[in-house]
Amino acid sequence: MTPEKFRIGLIQMSCGLDPRANLDRAVEKIREAAQLGARIVCLQELFRSQYFCREEDARLFDLAETIPGPTTARLCPLAAELGVVIIASLFEKRATGLYHNTAAIIDADGALLGLYRKMHIPDDPLFFEKFYFTPGDLGFRAFDTKFGRIATLICWDQWYPEAARLASLTGANILFYPTAIGWHPAEKAQYGEAQHDAWRTAQRAHAIANGIYVAAVNRVGFEGPADKGLEFWGASFVSDPFGRILAEASHDKEEILIVECDTRQMEEVRRNWPFLRDRRIDAYGDITSRFLA
Repeated sequence: MTPEKFRIGLIQMSCGLDPRANLDRAVEKIREAAQLGARIVCLQELFRSQYFCREEDARLFDLAETIPGPTTARLCPLAAELGVVIIASLFEKRATGLYHNTAAIIDADGALLGLYRKMHIPDDPLFFEKFYFTPGDLGFRAFDTKFGRIATLICWDQWYPEAARLASLTGANILFYPTAIGWHPAEKAQYGEAQHDAWRTAQRAHAIANGIYVAAVNRVGFEGPADKGLEFWGASFVSDPFGRILAEASHDKEEILIVECDTRQMEEVRRNWPFLRDRRIDAYGDITSRFLA
């Protein structure tokens, strides 16, 4: 039986050019999070490398790895040693020529519970993910870990209420969003504050609409050349089921957020705002249409 309360750790970090060094630093930070009391630890999107999707370069497929593979071989024993659940976002090589943006869920005994493959794949300036990633085909899944039933979505998924709803309907207590999102420096002065506010607001809305905890973990630092780089805005945060921000990181510093979540609050919120009860599932068939006009 999983506990009513569970403590999570979000690792917000910058990434260098050496994947091995990034993995080493992530391992150190997982250890630190565990020492601070985290029982479920989530790493940011594609933490083993800098965000390579800023350009379309076939040589960068060399960053991909199988799952199980080198990174899970490092993290599974670590999870067992520390007694923590680890969510690790990886560039998955599923087969020759077939790649995904994938979160591996590792339980506190070191077992690889399963995978979530990113469902929504963006294609924007400096976010050329369609060049690298095949859309996920595993659906929206929940995983029963030692410390709670969790669901994971990834970055661009966080804008879609359908994804949050379906993940919530699996019975998860919390939605984790490993993320790599930042500002185009030329746009920051005019649009930066509004862009960040929209990102934060969308995910708080998912928490409220579904009566669920939401945890978003982003990277920090500037990556790429001065004229074609991204300034990742950090600001990792945890929202409770009422949409209140329980903890939030800075825009520009590496941090580890430790937050306690209590499933009893989900019960309280859902009793008073019974959105799941009042859904008109008999009337939603058109949601699977691309457009209705």
